[in-house]
Amino acid sequence: MLKCSNYSNNFQKKKYKIIYIYIYIREKNFEHTYICGMNIRQIDFNDYYTGLNKKSQIYLHHTAGGPNAESVWNWWSNDRGKIGTCVVISQNGEIVQGFSSRYWAYHLGLRTGHFAAHGLPYKNLDKTSIGVELCNWGWLTQRGGAFYTYTGHKLPADRVIKLEEPYRGHEYWEAYTDEQIESVRELLELWRDRYGIDVSYNDDIWGVSARALTGQGGVFTHNSVRPDKTDVYPHPGLIEMLKEL
Repeated sequence: MLKCSNYSNNFQKKKYKIIYIYIYIREKNFEHTYICGMNIRQIDFNDYYTGLNKKSQIYLHHTAGGPNAESVWNWWSNDRGKIGTCVVISQNGEIVQGFSSRYWAYHLGLRTGHFAAHGLPYKNLDKTSIGVELCNWGWLTQRGGAFYTYTGHKLPADRVIKLEEPYRGHEYWEAYTDEQIESVRELLELWRDRYGIDVSYNDDIWGVSARALTGQGGVFTHNSVRPDKTDVYPHPGLIEMLKEL
């Protein structure tokens, strides 16, 4: 088990500039984006909106599920609703893309009440934001020296991290992998350059944020707009990477 007090993150920010090359192939409402130097793969997915809106926000999520992005896309393909993020990152760092970041689907689950609680009018943030999912179980429960997901699935101790302070009532979590954190970094840098989104780190992203709810630009978590969510959690390696952008 990893502990924050002695956590040694293998993630090292690359010191060279990545050159992005875009090739678009349009067929059946898909935009296949191939980006040199990134571990990214396009899959066949139709359930999203093709309307174009200015992108100003990025939201980080985790799936509360297993290590493979394919299962997430299979679930979204069968949910009969335009729900999903444009990319899902497997635990090996592979970015699996269902649709271009220029398009959108519902990924925040926001209702009028989420805004009214803060004296704000409803705003469709899904249209103007980009969502990223990391394959991860999230918070864990310790029983008899072992660690279990909310579904009762047992995880090996080397996949567990203990936070220095509990987050939203939980101190044990499945660790994000270094490969996932690196893939998030590459995506944030790509979208910063492509859309002009401010990727500066702000520590208000771990709770409901007025900046997020009013549509201000930046990188946020699902927790930034939903008090009932726990994704993503403040993993020290993730925070380190965000601060280095």
